[in-house]
Amino acid sequence: MIEDLWYKNAVIYSLDLETFMDVNGDGVGDFEGLCRRLDYLNSLGVDTVWLAPFQPSPNKDNGYDISDYYGVDRRHGSSGDFVEFMHQAKKRGIKVIMDLVVNHTSDQHPWFQEARNGKGSRYYDWYVWSEEKPSNWDEGMVFPGVQKATWTYDKKAGAYFFHRFFEHQPDLNMDNPEVRAEVYKIMGFWLELGVAGFRVDAVPFILESTVPGKDQHKLKFEYLREMRRFLQWRQGDAVLLGEANVLPEETQPYFGEEGDGIHLMFNFYVNQHVFYTLATADTEPLVKALEATKGLFPTAQWAQFLRNHDELDLGRLTEEQRQKVFARFGPEKHMQLYDRGIRRRLSPMLGSRQQTELAYSLMFSLPGTPVIRYGDEIGMGDDLTLEERDAVRTPMQWSDDTQAGFSTAKKLVHPIISEGPYSYTHVNTEEQRRNPESLLNWMTSLIRLRKECPEIGWGDWQILQTDTPQVLAMHYHWKGNSLIVLHNFDVQPHEVVLNLKQKQEEKLIDLMANYKSAVDEKGRHYITMEAYGYRWFRTGDLSHLLHRGKKGNSKQ
Repeated sequence: MIEDLWYKNAVIYSLDLETFMDVNGDGVGDFEGLCRRLDYLNSLGVDTVWLAPFQPSPNKDNGYDISDYYGVDRRHGSSGDFVEFMHQAKKRGIKVIMDLVVNHTSDQHPWFQEARNGKGSRYYDWYVWSEEKPSNWDEGMVFPGVQKATWTYDKKAGAYFFHRFFEHQPDLNMDNPEVRAEVYKIMGFWLELGVAGFRVDAVPFILESTVPGKDQHKLKFEYLREMRRFLQWRQGDAVLLGEANVLPEETQPYFGEEGDGIHLMFNFYVNQHVFYTLATADTEPLVKALEATKGLFPTAQWAQFLRNHDELDLGRLTEEQRQKVFARFGPEKHMQLYDRGIRRRLSPMLGSRQQTELAYSLMFSLPGTPVIRYGDEIGMGDDLTLEERDAVRTPMQWSDDTQAGFSTAKKLVHPIISEGPYSYTHVNTEEQRRNPESLLNWMTSLIRLRKECPEIGWGDWQILQTDTPQVLAMHYHWKGNSLIVLHNFDVQPHEVVLNLKQKQEEKLIDLMANYKSAVDEKGRHYITMEAYGYRWFRTGDLSHLLHRGKKGNSKQ
């Protein structure tokens, strides 16, 4: 049954093993450390953990340069430690999805080292080569301004190899059926060890058939359908969560004509317009972005997020819109990256608790599955002295003990944040768990609230007219239940008038403030929205679902 799709009402927590918790004292996070923090994640309300790459790697790109797909990097423990982690997660009802990085390998992978022996090598055709220097050798870089080329000459092979990312990450040739068969073996291996699915890295680049000298590459979506079929044969309820920063009109082939593609896909398009609205209080572009990404196949789902392990990519905004976001959230050049994005964490970027709450309330109320980044639940900061994307990859701040309770080592994989308002002495989980007014406890309540509102993951929705351009109002319907969520992006309060004509919606029950509003004689609701305020309402007499909180007051 379609209602058995667990991902429709899940909350996904994204973490990088190396910066989450270190037990053995070598300065790098490990599976034993993650096991010890599973109760924390369980108490937070998280039911799905997304792990960044943890396989053996030279670690030149945060583990995304994999040299062995069938193991665990020694820095993180052993395969036995992974299995123990999976056992402990299962005991707590927590599902695990892991990164599937098969667009490229490390140049240290035995496959590539063998391929360098030339055309006689078994693995030569596992990669993409050109005997002549392609005319577009320095075009199509993923990391402009840092990356120098997409084709690099290898002396031993006597040919140029293609790499959509850095030159130490040669692209696999997915047109080779042997490569695709190996990808399925990789998936099957980890499925047998208990994972619930994969976050598929760089989906468009997996599907492209690269031809030297051609900038436009055909995407073979049949490869995605093959991947989906294999996944379903091996484990019927496992999922594929795709990373594809594409325009709304390009999304359907990723999900599949009949829902036979990926199950979930990150909604980069809405994400970028969310930050434009947060920067300007102009909701119109966000409304258009939401409408443009509407109408998915019933089994498909958007994954909604605010920040992740990369830069905040603003490439889908107009130049004018992008500059407004830069001016508000990344005004200094060292805060920006790749001429398209911002390399800051959410809380320091927004700059206030009010707007941080607004942003997360919005994200959790958007149609789809919410994904939160480790540390954002306590409002962790960034370290802009670190290079590029490492600014948002600092260790988790567990306490005000030495090294933030992350490790006993003197030198860490990345330095902790030890100065300023986001220092670990000010921002850590131990302090916030004891403070009922903390961001952590607020986030825990929000996650619980989202779990109580399956309409968001399952239902149909529409934008309600408020005649207040700074306020976004969304109305969800599912199985006779109805939910209304409002967000005021303005620094000023506003009064919103809602005219709900359905009889069963004469009463609004505030899920955060234990307040019931009633309709006036003309069928209108008058709702006061504080500056950066947010309101969640059920309609009708559904007081048994009341969720207590502290936000705002309504008036008749």
